[in-house]
Amino acid sequence: MSSSNEIAISVNGVSKYFEIYEKPSHRLWQMIYRGHKQFFRPFWALQDISFDVAKGESVGIIGRNGAGKSTLLQIVTGTLTPSAGTVSVQGRVAALLELGSGFNPEFTGRENVCLNAAVLGLSNEEVNAKYDDIAAFADIGEFMDQPVKTYSSGMIVRLGFAVIAHVDADVLIVDEALAVGDAFFTQKCMRFLRRFMEQNTILFVSHDVAAVNSLCRRAVLLQNGRIKHIGSAKEVTEQYLEDMYESVQGDSALPHGQEQGASQAELLVGMMEANDFRDMRQDFINSTNLRNDMEVFRFDAQGASFGKGEITIESAVLSDEQGKPVSWIVGGEMVSLHVWCRAHREAFSPIVGFHLKDRLGQSLMGDNTFLACMDTPLHVPAGGRFSGKFTFRMPILAAGDYFFAVAVAEGTQAKHVQQQWRHDAIRISSISTSISTGIMGIPMREISLTLLDAPMLG
Repeated sequence: MSSSNEIAISVNGVSKYFEIYEKPSHRLWQMIYRGHKQFFRPFWALQDISFDVAKGESVGIIGRNGAGKSTLLQIVTGTLTPSAGTVSVQGRVAALLELGSGFNPEFTGRENVCLNAAVLGLSNEEVNAKYDDIAAFADIGEFMDQPVKTYSSGMIVRLGFAVIAHVDADVLIVDEALAVGDAFFTQKCMRFLRRFMEQNTILFVSHDVAAVNSLCRRAVLLQNGRIKHIGSAKEVTEQYLEDMYESVQGDSALPHGQEQGASQAELLVGMMEANDFRDMRQDFINSTNLRNDMEVFRFDAQGASFGKGEITIESAVLSDEQGKPVSWIVGGEMVSLHVWCRAHREAFSPIVGFHLKDRLGQSLMGDNTFLACMDTPLHVPAGGRFSGKFTFRMPILAAGDYFFAVAVAEGTQAKHVQQQWRHDAIRISSISTSISTGIMGIPMREISLTLLDAPMLG
């Protein structure tokens, strides 16, 4: 346990109940009797919740609907009072809870920015200094001067997140807000959260186990208003998925955590040569609606990027086996990623690389040219152009949005200067898929079902 001066959030024995009345008249009777007689049934949303969050730590809160997550966050932020127990929070707190909470629907976006920033402790001078950055982050254009009641749910999230991203908070509390925004805004928010968590504290509530695993080191699993498990994000999300499975299909037939040795079939597969192969189901799958069709959008030359800029990325494209740029690709087929760069001064040993990321910014796969080209480093004269090329089988992706981030650096794998990193250079939208589990799939070399033994009859 961290010492008290290292604790950002301390929740100690917190319980919360709500009064459930069977008849409206019972509320009046309860007031008349002044607590000497009880006319309500208490509903315990939280019971004996205790945990600490250290400064600079990111902790996830996860649980099924009705587990008490939102109630807990409202108590931590001070918008609800606990029935028992105490909460202590050190530093300025910024929260993005229920959609539109804290916004006056009759006020314009500009007025709500000023109001919310003031509530969070900013002076008028600070609000004026930060307003342009807040408006740019929200990116809702002329709607900043329209009443919030005219906003879509995505615009409300944009405005709310833009405010909390610019109030210099010490503790950030986010409740399922990123589920509403579009793919590009979600990427922007995730980049902000990763920068924020380098020095500050985050309490993050989500049903998305991938997001919890990506952002949080520890997590708390709530069940029926109680803490069921506190541990690493991986442990807690696995327990959550187990609980979800059991709630639908009953108790697991296997002991939890059971390890099994490698079977003879697994050992044989491991000994097979690693030549390129096609999934034997591919032709069949590609003739059905399970084919993993993915739309490829053009390279975004105006997207967010960073780096020294002495070498820049001019373009990137996905092509088929014949080298032709594609606007649609199929998971499991061969593709090439081409990245074209220009050196604005003499360059030695440039490295080109990429990451394929999901909508939360988690890297699903990636590579760079360093190891393949370390024996023949490239020398590029000032003004010269060069390219990097990666050929691979496109993984089979679950439905959703994905992004290729491309980058160029100079130096070695361990020590290099980042010249330019383009976050969302190429967007991929997976429309249909044959993936059965996980966040991405690969072509299978072999899948079989074999009867090993049959009992004798008679």
